[in-house]
Amino acid sequence: MNQDREQLGSRLGFILLSAGCAIGCGNVWKFPWMTGQYGGGGFVLVYILCLLLLGIPAMTMEFAIGRASQASMVGMYQKLEKPGQKWHIHGYLALLGNVALMAFYTVVTGWMMYYFVRFLTGKSADLGFVAMITNPGVNVLYLAIAVAVGFFILSFDLQGGLERVTKYMMVALFVLMLVLAVHSGLLSGAREGIRFYLVPDFSKINGSVIVAAMNQAFFTLSIGIGSMAIFGSYIGKERSLMGESVHIILLDTFVAIMAGFIMFPACFTYGIEVNAGPSLLFDTMATVFNNMSGGRLWGSLFFLFMVFAAFSTELAVFENILAGIRELTGWNRPKGCLVCGIGIFLIALTTALGYSVLHFQPFADGSAWLDFWDFIVSTNLLPLGAFIFAVFCSYRIGWGWDNFVAEANAGKGIKVQNWMKPVFKYFVPVCVIVLYIYGLATFGWK
Repeated sequence: MNQDREQLGSRLGFILLSAGCAIGCGNVWKFPWMTGQYGGGGFVLVYILCLLLLGIPAMTMEFAIGRASQASMVGMYQKLEKPGQKWHIHGYLALLGNVALMAFYTVVTGWMMYYFVRFLTGKSADLGFVAMITNPGVNVLYLAIAVAVGFFILSFDLQGGLERVTKYMMVALFVLMLVLAVHSGLLSGAREGIRFYLVPDFSKINGSVIVAAMNQAFFTLSIGIGSMAIFGSYIGKERSLMGESVHIILLDTFVAIMAGFIMFPACFTYGIEVNAGPSLLFDTMATVFNNMSGGRLWGSLFFLFMVFAAFSTELAVFENILAGIRELTGWNRPKGCLVCGIGIFLIALTTALGYSVLHFQPFADGSAWLDFWDFIVSTNLLPLGAFIFAVFCSYRIGWGWDNFVAEANAGKGIKVQNWMKPVFKYFVPVCVIVLYIYGLATFGWK
Protein backbone atom coordinates (compact mmCIF):
# COMPACT_ATOMS: atom_id res chain seq x y z
CA MET A 1 0.00 0.00 0.00
CA ASN A 2 1.18 3.51 -0.80
CA GLN A 3 1.75 5.02 2.66
CA ASP A 4 1.72 8.56 1.28
CA ARG A 5 -1.70 8.16 -0.32
CA GLU A 6 -4.50 10.21 1.20
CA GLN A 7 -7.17 8.23 3.05
CA LEU A 8 -10.78 8.91 3.99
CA GLY A 9 -11.39 9.48 7.69
CA SER A 10 -14.30 7.09 8.22
CA ARG A 11 -16.45 4.40 6.68
CA LEU A 12 -19.40 6.81 6.73
CA GLY A 13 -17.31 9.27 4.75
CA PHE A 14 -16.53 6.59 2.17
CA ILE A 15 -20.17 5.50 1.81
CA LEU A 16 -21.52 9.06 1.58
CA LEU A 17 -18.74 10.12 -0.78
CA SER A 18 -19.22 7.13 -3.07
CA ALA A 19 -22.99 7.53 -2.87
CA GLY A 20 -22.51 11.24 -3.60
CA CYS A 21 -20.68 10.33 -6.80
CA ALA A 22 -23.54 7.99 -7.74
CA ILE A 23 -26.32 10.31 -6.55
CA GLY A 24 -26.69 13.40 -8.65
CA CYS A 25 -28.35 14.73 -11.77
CA GLY A 26 -28.53 11.15 -13.02
CA ASN A 27 -31.07 10.42 -10.28
CA VAL A 28 -33.09 13.60 -10.05
CA TRP A 29 -32.75 15.13 -13.52
CA LYS A 30 -32.15 12.25 -15.94
CA PHE A 31 -33.97 9.36 -14.24
CA PRO A 32 -37.41 11.06 -14.14
CA TRP A 33 -37.35 12.17 -17.76
CA MET A 34 -36.04 8.79 -18.91
CA THR A 35 -38.86 7.16 -16.94
CA GLY A 36 -41.37 9.47 -18.58
CA GLN A 37 -40.04 8.85 -22.10
CA TYR A 38 -39.81 5.07 -21.71
CA GLY A 39 -43.26 4.35 -20.34
CA GLY A 40 -43.18 4.76 -16.57
CA GLY A 41 -43.38 1.72 -14.30
CA GLY A 42 -41.97 -0.78 -16.82
CA PHE A 43 -38.79 1.25 -17.20
CA VAL A 44 -38.47 1.56 -13.41
CA LEU A 45 -38.77 -2.25 -13.03
CA VAL A 46 -36.09 -2.96 -15.64
CA TYR A 47 -33.86 -0.24 -14.17
CA ILE A 48 -34.01 -1.84 -10.70
CA LEU A 49 -33.21 -5.27 -12.20
CA CYS A 50 -30.19 -3.74 -13.97
CA LEU A 51 -28.98 -2.27 -10.69
CA LEU A 52 -29.26 -5.64 -8.95
CA LEU A 53 -27.93 -7.93 -11.68
CA LEU A 54 -25.34 -5.66 -13.31
CA GLY A 55 -24.77 -2.71 -10.97
CA ILE A 56 -23.78 -4.61 -7.80
CA PRO A 57 -21.22 -6.89 -9.55
CA ALA A 58 -19.78 -4.04 -11.64
CA MET A 59 -19.40 -1.69 -8.66
CA THR A 60 -17.80 -4.43 -6.54
CA MET A 61 -15.24 -5.11 -9.27
CA GLU A 62 -14.43 -1.44 -9.74
CA PHE A 63 -13.98 -0.92 -5.99
CA ALA A 64 -11.72 -3.98 -5.81
CA ILE A 65 -9.45 -2.75 -8.59
CA GLY A 66 -9.13 0.63 -6.88
CA ARG A 67 -8.42 -0.74 -3.41
CA ALA A 68 -5.94 -3.34 -4.61
CA SER A 69 -4.01 -0.89 -6.77
CA GLN A 70 -4.18 2.13 -4.42
CA ALA A 71 -4.16 4.26 -7.56
CA SER A 72 -6.43 6.31 -9.80
CA MET A 73 -7.82 4.92 -13.07
CA VAL A 74 -4.60 5.96 -14.83
CA GLY A 75 -2.34 3.85 -12.62
CA MET A 76 -4.60 1.06 -11.42
CA TYR A 77 -4.10 -1.32 -14.35
CA GLN A 78 -0.36 -0.72 -14.42
CA LYS A 79 -0.10 -2.07 -10.87
CA LEU A 80 -2.35 -5.10 -11.42
CA GLU A 81 -1.78 -6.21 -15.02
CA LYS A 82 0.86 -8.74 -16.00
CA PRO A 83 4.06 -7.56 -17.73
CA GLY A 84 3.50 -6.69 -21.38
CA GLN A 85 -0.29 -6.41 -21.12
CA LYS A 86 -2.18 -3.37 -22.40
CA TRP A 87 -5.10 -3.11 -19.97
CA HIS A 88 -3.79 0.29 -18.85
CA ILE A 89 -4.99 1.81 -22.13
CA HIS A 90 -8.48 1.66 -20.64
CA GLY A 91 -7.21 3.77 -17.74
CA TYR A 92 -6.54 6.67 -20.08
CA LEU A 93 -9.93 6.19 -21.78
CA ALA A 94 -11.54 6.27 -18.31
CA LEU A 95 -9.82 9.58 -17.58
CA LEU A 96 -11.13 10.98 -20.86
CA GLY A 97 -14.57 9.64 -19.93
CA ASN A 98 -14.55 11.60 -16.69
CA VAL A 99 -13.59 14.74 -18.61
CA ALA A 100 -16.35 14.11 -21.19
CA LEU A 101 -18.88 13.65 -18.37
CA MET A 102 -17.90 16.99 -16.84
CA ALA A 103 -18.08 18.63 -20.27
CA PHE A 104 -21.85 18.65 -19.87
CA TYR A 105 -22.47 17.86 -16.21
CA THR A 106 -20.89 21.12 -15.03
CA VAL A 107 -23.27 23.03 -17.30
CA VAL A 108 -26.28 21.19 -15.90
CA THR A 109 -25.00 22.02 -12.40
CA GLY A 110 -24.97 25.67 -13.48
CA TRP A 111 -28.58 25.37 -14.64
CA MET A 112 -29.58 24.11 -11.20
CA MET A 113 -27.84 27.05 -9.53
CA TYR A 114 -29.50 29.52 -11.91
CA TYR A 115 -32.99 28.23 -11.12
CA PHE A 116 -32.22 28.22 -7.41
CA VAL A 117 -31.08 31.86 -7.52
CA ARG A 118 -34.14 32.92 -9.54
CA PHE A 119 -36.55 31.30 -7.07
CA LEU A 120 -34.64 32.56 -4.04
CA THR A 121 -34.79 36.14 -5.35
CA GLY A 122 -38.45 35.88 -6.36
CA LYS A 123 -37.75 36.23 -10.09
CA SER A 124 -39.18 32.91 -11.29
CA ALA A 125 -42.33 34.05 -13.09
CA ASP A 126 -40.75 34.19 -16.55
CA LEU A 127 -38.38 31.23 -16.15
CA GLY A 128 -38.10 28.91 -19.16
CA PHE A 129 -35.71 26.12 -20.05
CA VAL A 130 -35.24 27.19 -23.68
CA ALA A 131 -34.71 30.83 -22.71
CA MET A 132 -32.04 29.75 -20.23
CA ILE A 133 -30.04 27.39 -22.46
CA THR A 134 -29.98 29.88 -25.34
CA ASN A 135 -28.59 32.68 -23.14
CA PRO A 136 -24.78 32.48 -23.49
CA GLY A 137 -24.07 34.89 -20.63
CA VAL A 138 -26.09 32.89 -18.09
CA ASN A 139 -24.55 29.58 -19.19
CA VAL A 140 -20.94 30.76 -19.11
CA LEU A 141 -21.30 32.58 -15.78
CA TYR A 142 -22.89 29.67 -13.93
CA LEU A 143 -20.55 27.17 -15.56
CA ALA A 144 -17.61 29.20 -14.23
CA ILE A 145 -19.14 29.26 -10.74
CA ALA A 146 -19.77 25.49 -10.79
CA VAL A 147 -16.19 24.71 -11.79
CA ALA A 148 -14.58 27.27 -9.47
CA VAL A 149 -16.53 26.18 -6.39
CA GLY A 150 -15.83 22.50 -7.06
CA PHE A 151 -12.08 22.80 -7.47
CA PHE A 152 -11.80 25.31 -4.62
CA ILE A 153 -13.22 22.68 -2.24
CA LEU A 154 -10.86 20.05 -3.65
CA SER A 155 -7.83 22.29 -3.20
CA PHE A 156 -7.93 21.38 0.51
CA ASP A 157 -6.84 17.96 1.73
CA LEU A 158 -9.13 14.98 1.15
CA GLN A 159 -10.62 14.75 4.66
CA GLY A 160 -10.80 18.50 5.29
CA GLY A 161 -12.26 19.32 1.88
CA LEU A 162 -14.14 16.71 -0.11
CA GLU A 163 -15.13 14.32 2.70
CA ARG A 164 -16.32 16.99 5.14
CA VAL A 165 -18.38 18.95 2.58
CA THR A 166 -19.96 15.83 1.08
CA LYS A 167 -21.09 14.49 4.47
CA TYR A 168 -23.13 17.61 5.26
CA MET A 169 -24.38 17.99 1.69
CA MET A 170 -25.67 14.41 1.47
CA VAL A 171 -27.53 14.58 4.79
CA ALA A 172 -29.19 17.85 3.72
CA LEU A 173 -30.09 16.26 0.38
CA PHE A 174 -31.86 13.31 2.01
CA VAL A 175 -33.86 15.56 4.33
CA LEU A 176 -34.95 17.86 1.49
CA MET A 177 -36.00 14.90 -0.65
CA LEU A 178 -38.23 13.45 2.05
CA VAL A 179 -39.92 16.81 2.68
CA LEU A 180 -40.58 17.40 -1.03
CA ALA A 181 -41.79 13.82 -1.64
CA VAL A 182 -44.32 14.09 1.20
CA HIS A 183 -45.49 17.43 -0.21
CA SER A 184 -45.99 15.99 -3.72
CA GLY A 185 -47.82 13.00 -2.29
CA LEU A 186 -50.52 15.37 -0.99
CA LEU A 187 -51.24 16.90 -4.44
CA SER A 188 -54.53 16.13 -6.18
CA GLY A 189 -52.91 14.16 -9.00
CA ALA A 190 -50.68 12.09 -6.75
CA ARG A 191 -52.58 8.80 -7.18
CA GLU A 192 -52.59 8.94 -10.97
CA GLY A 193 -48.94 10.03 -11.09
CA ILE A 194 -47.80 7.26 -8.75
CA ARG A 195 -49.77 4.68 -10.75
CA PHE A 196 -47.96 5.73 -13.94
CA TYR A 197 -44.66 5.70 -12.09
CA LEU A 198 -44.85 2.39 -10.26
CA VAL A 199 -47.31 0.12 -12.11
CA PRO A 200 -45.50 -1.54 -15.06
CA ASP A 201 -47.10 -1.66 -18.50
CA PHE A 202 -45.33 -4.74 -19.85
CA SER A 203 -46.45 -3.98 -23.41
CA LYS A 204 -44.09 -0.98 -23.39
CA ILE A 205 -40.98 -2.98 -22.40
CA ASN A 206 -38.80 -3.67 -25.46
CA GLY A 207 -35.11 -3.81 -26.36
CA SER A 208 -34.74 -0.04 -26.39
CA VAL A 209 -36.22 0.23 -22.90
CA ILE A 210 -33.80 -2.42 -21.59
CA VAL A 211 -30.78 -0.68 -23.19
CA ALA A 212 -31.90 2.69 -21.81
CA ALA A 213 -32.36 1.21 -18.34
CA MET A 214 -28.88 -0.37 -18.39
CA ASN A 215 -27.22 2.83 -19.58
CA GLN A 216 -29.13 4.80 -16.95
CA ALA A 217 -28.06 2.34 -14.23
CA PHE A 218 -24.39 2.72 -15.17
CA PHE A 219 -24.78 6.49 -15.57
CA THR A 220 -26.38 7.01 -12.18
CA LEU A 221 -23.81 4.76 -10.46
CA SER A 222 -20.87 6.31 -12.37
CA ILE A 223 -19.62 2.79 -13.18
CA GLY A 224 -17.18 2.09 -16.00
CA ILE A 225 -14.88 5.12 -16.03
CA GLY A 226 -13.04 4.63 -12.73
CA SER A 227 -15.18 7.02 -10.69
CA MET A 228 -15.74 4.32 -8.08
CA ALA A 229 -12.21 2.90 -8.30
CA ILE A 230 -10.72 6.12 -6.94
CA PHE A 231 -12.77 5.87 -3.74
CA GLY A 232 -11.86 2.21 -3.41
CA SER A 233 -8.24 3.37 -3.41
CA TYR A 234 -8.88 5.69 -0.46
CA ILE A 235 -10.19 3.06 2.00
CA GLY A 236 -8.72 0.25 4.08
CA LYS A 237 -9.63 -3.41 4.22
CA GLU A 238 -11.97 -3.35 7.24
CA ARG A 239 -15.13 -3.93 5.15
CA SER A 240 -15.86 -6.28 2.25
CA LEU A 241 -16.61 -4.50 -1.01
CA MET A 242 -19.84 -6.19 -2.10
CA GLY A 243 -21.46 -5.10 1.16
CA GLU A 244 -20.35 -1.54 0.62
CA SER A 245 -21.62 -1.66 -2.97
CA VAL A 246 -25.05 -2.80 -1.79
CA HIS A 247 -25.26 0.06 0.73
CA ILE A 248 -24.29 2.66 -1.86
CA ILE A 249 -26.71 1.32 -4.49
CA LEU A 250 -29.53 1.29 -1.92
CA LEU A 251 -28.89 4.98 -1.17
CA ASP A 252 -28.66 5.77 -4.88
CA THR A 253 -31.91 3.93 -5.65
CA PHE A 254 -33.69 5.60 -2.74
CA VAL A 255 -32.87 9.04 -4.15
CA ALA A 256 -33.91 8.08 -7.70
CA ILE A 257 -37.23 6.64 -6.53
CA MET A 258 -37.86 9.67 -4.32
CA ALA A 259 -37.21 11.94 -7.30
CA GLY A 260 -40.03 10.19 -9.16
CA PHE A 261 -42.35 10.61 -6.18
CA ILE A 262 -41.59 14.34 -6.31
CA MET A 263 -41.99 14.75 -10.07
CA PHE A 264 -44.86 12.57 -11.34
CA PRO A 265 -47.60 13.57 -8.88
CA ALA A 266 -46.78 17.17 -9.81
CA CYS A 267 -46.93 16.39 -13.55
CA PHE A 268 -50.36 14.77 -13.30
CA THR A 269 -51.68 17.44 -10.95
CA TYR A 270 -50.82 20.31 -13.30
CA GLY A 271 -51.32 18.51 -16.64
CA ILE A 272 -47.68 18.57 -17.75
CA GLU A 273 -46.36 16.04 -20.29
CA VAL A 274 -44.20 13.37 -18.65
CA ASN A 275 -42.20 12.74 -21.86
CA ALA A 276 -40.80 16.25 -22.19
CA GLY A 277 -37.18 15.03 -22.06
CA PRO A 278 -34.28 16.96 -20.46
CA SER A 279 -36.45 20.02 -19.87
CA LEU A 280 -38.96 18.02 -17.77
CA LEU A 281 -37.52 18.90 -14.39
CA PHE A 282 -36.96 22.57 -15.15
CA ASP A 283 -40.20 23.46 -16.92
CA THR A 284 -42.37 21.11 -14.89
CA MET A 285 -41.18 22.12 -11.47
CA ALA A 286 -41.04 25.83 -12.31
CA THR A 287 -44.64 25.68 -13.48
CA VAL A 288 -45.69 23.78 -10.38
CA PHE A 289 -44.02 26.17 -7.95
CA ASN A 290 -45.18 29.28 -9.76
CA ASN A 291 -48.81 28.11 -9.46
CA MET A 292 -48.94 27.01 -5.85
CA SER A 293 -49.16 28.65 -2.47
CA GLY A 294 -45.69 29.19 -1.02
CA GLY A 295 -44.17 28.34 -4.39
CA ARG A 296 -41.16 30.59 -3.93
CA LEU A 297 -40.14 28.72 -0.76
CA TRP A 298 -40.80 25.26 -2.20
CA GLY A 299 -39.04 26.15 -5.43
CA SER A 300 -36.01 27.46 -3.58
CA LEU A 301 -35.87 24.27 -1.49
CA PHE A 302 -36.26 22.01 -4.52
CA PHE A 303 -33.53 23.63 -6.59
CA LEU A 304 -31.27 23.91 -3.54
CA PHE A 305 -31.64 20.15 -3.29
CA MET A 306 -30.82 19.88 -7.00
CA VAL A 307 -27.67 21.96 -6.47
CA PHE A 308 -26.60 19.61 -3.65
CA ALA A 309 -27.27 16.57 -5.83
CA ALA A 310 -25.35 18.01 -8.77
CA PHE A 311 -22.35 19.06 -6.67
CA SER A 312 -22.14 15.68 -4.92
CA THR A 313 -21.35 14.03 -8.27
CA GLU A 314 -19.34 16.92 -9.66
CA LEU A 315 -17.00 16.96 -6.66
CA ALA A 316 -16.48 13.21 -6.82
CA VAL A 317 -15.68 13.17 -10.55
CA PHE A 318 -13.46 16.25 -10.19
CA GLU A 319 -11.54 14.31 -7.53
CA ASN A 320 -11.18 11.40 -9.96
CA ILE A 321 -9.81 13.65 -12.70
CA LEU A 322 -7.54 15.45 -10.24
CA ALA A 323 -6.14 12.19 -8.87
CA GLY A 324 -5.36 10.93 -12.37
CA ILE A 325 -3.65 14.14 -13.43
CA ARG A 326 -1.65 14.31 -10.18
CA GLU A 327 -0.41 10.75 -10.67
CA LEU A 328 0.71 11.63 -14.20
CA THR A 329 2.38 14.93 -13.29
CA GLY A 330 3.28 14.83 -9.59
CA TRP A 331 1.51 18.17 -9.01
CA ASN A 332 0.21 19.13 -5.57
CA ARG A 333 -3.52 19.65 -4.98
CA PRO A 334 -3.69 23.44 -5.47
CA LYS A 335 -1.78 23.40 -8.77
CA GLY A 336 -3.71 20.39 -10.03
CA CYS A 337 -7.01 22.06 -9.14
CA LEU A 338 -6.09 25.25 -10.99
CA VAL A 339 -5.00 23.51 -14.20
CA CYS A 340 -7.83 20.96 -14.19
CA GLY A 341 -10.38 23.67 -13.45
CA ILE A 342 -9.28 25.77 -16.42
CA GLY A 343 -9.25 22.72 -18.68
CA ILE A 344 -12.73 21.54 -17.67
CA PHE A 345 -14.13 25.05 -18.04
CA LEU A 346 -12.79 25.40 -21.59
CA ILE A 347 -14.08 22.00 -22.70
CA ALA A 348 -17.48 22.57 -21.08
CA LEU A 349 -17.89 25.82 -23.02
CA THR A 350 -18.94 23.62 -25.94
CA THR A 351 -22.08 22.61 -24.04
CA ALA A 352 -22.63 26.00 -22.40
CA LEU A 353 -22.63 27.72 -25.80
CA GLY A 354 -24.02 24.78 -27.76
CA TYR A 355 -27.55 26.17 -27.87
CA SER A 356 -26.57 29.71 -28.83
CA VAL A 357 -23.12 30.37 -30.34
CA LEU A 358 -21.53 26.96 -31.03
CA HIS A 359 -24.32 25.20 -32.91
CA PHE A 360 -23.57 21.52 -33.53
CA GLN A 361 -26.07 18.80 -34.46
CA PRO A 362 -24.32 15.44 -34.16
CA PHE A 363 -27.40 13.20 -34.37
CA ALA A 364 -31.12 13.69 -34.94
CA ASP A 365 -32.80 17.08 -35.29
CA GLY A 366 -32.50 19.10 -32.11
CA SER A 367 -29.37 17.35 -30.81
CA ALA A 368 -26.46 19.46 -29.60
CA TRP A 369 -23.11 19.27 -27.79
CA LEU A 370 -24.78 17.92 -24.64
CA ASP A 371 -26.10 14.95 -26.61
CA PHE A 372 -22.65 14.36 -28.13
CA TRP A 373 -20.88 14.24 -24.76
CA ASP A 374 -23.66 12.12 -23.26
CA PHE A 375 -23.35 9.70 -26.20
CA ILE A 376 -19.61 9.38 -25.59
CA VAL A 377 -20.12 8.69 -21.88
CA SER A 378 -23.49 6.97 -21.39
CA THR A 379 -23.81 5.03 -24.62
CA ASN A 380 -20.16 4.03 -25.03
CA LEU A 381 -17.61 4.47 -22.24
CA LEU A 382 -19.77 3.42 -19.28
CA PRO A 383 -21.03 0.07 -20.66
CA LEU A 384 -17.70 -0.71 -22.36
CA GLY A 385 -15.85 0.13 -19.15
CA ALA A 386 -18.11 -2.18 -17.13
CA PHE A 387 -17.43 -4.94 -19.70
CA ILE A 388 -13.66 -4.41 -19.45
CA PHE A 389 -13.76 -4.46 -15.63
CA ALA A 390 -15.73 -7.74 -15.71
CA VAL A 391 -13.26 -9.43 -18.07
CA PHE A 392 -10.23 -8.06 -16.21
CA CYS A 393 -11.51 -9.32 -12.84
CA SER A 394 -12.90 -12.67 -13.98
CA TYR A 395 -10.37 -14.10 -16.44
CA ARG A 396 -6.73 -15.12 -16.30
CA ILE A 397 -5.90 -12.81 -19.19
CA GLY A 398 -6.47 -9.99 -16.70
CA TRP A 399 -6.20 -9.76 -12.94
CA GLY A 400 -8.06 -13.03 -12.46
CA TRP A 401 -10.97 -14.32 -10.37
CA ASP A 402 -8.95 -15.47 -7.36
CA ASN A 403 -7.17 -12.14 -6.97
CA PHE A 404 -10.42 -10.25 -7.34
CA VAL A 405 -12.29 -12.36 -4.78
CA ALA A 406 -9.46 -12.13 -2.26
CA GLU A 407 -9.56 -8.34 -2.47
CA ALA A 408 -13.34 -7.99 -2.57
CA ASN A 409 -13.88 -10.28 0.43
CA ALA A 410 -11.27 -8.72 2.71
CA GLY A 411 -13.00 -7.36 5.81
CA LYS A 412 -16.43 -7.74 7.40
CA GLY A 413 -19.66 -7.73 5.42
CA ILE A 414 -21.33 -9.42 2.46
CA LYS A 415 -18.91 -11.66 0.55
CA VAL A 416 -18.64 -12.70 -3.09
CA GLN A 417 -19.67 -16.38 -3.05
CA ASN A 418 -18.43 -19.14 -5.36
CA TRP A 419 -21.91 -19.61 -6.83
CA MET A 420 -21.78 -16.00 -8.03
CA LYS A 421 -18.81 -16.66 -10.33
CA PRO A 422 -20.97 -17.34 -13.44
CA VAL A 423 -22.78 -14.05 -12.83
CA PHE A 424 -19.53 -12.05 -12.75
CA LYS A 425 -17.72 -14.08 -15.41
CA TYR A 426 -20.44 -14.71 -18.00
CA PHE A 427 -23.75 -13.00 -17.29
CA VAL A 428 -22.45 -9.46 -16.70
CA PRO A 429 -20.04 -9.17 -19.67
CA VAL A 430 -22.36 -10.98 -22.11
CA CYS A 431 -25.41 -8.92 -21.10
CA VAL A 432 -23.50 -5.65 -21.28
CA ILE A 433 -21.91 -6.27 -24.67
CA VAL A 434 -25.14 -7.60 -26.25
CA LEU A 435 -27.14 -4.61 -25.01
CA TYR A 436 -24.33 -2.26 -26.05
CA ILE A 437 -24.36 -3.59 -29.63
CA TYR A 438 -28.16 -3.49 -29.75
CA GLY A 439 -28.10 0.07 -28.44
CA LEU A 440 -25.73 1.21 -31.18
CA ALA A 441 -27.76 -0.56 -33.84
CA THR A 442 -30.99 1.13 -32.76
CA PHE A 443 -29.51 4.52 -31.81
CA GLY A 444 -31.25 7.58 -33.26
CA TRP A 445 -28.36 8.67 -35.44
CA LYS A 446 -30.39 10.95 -37.70
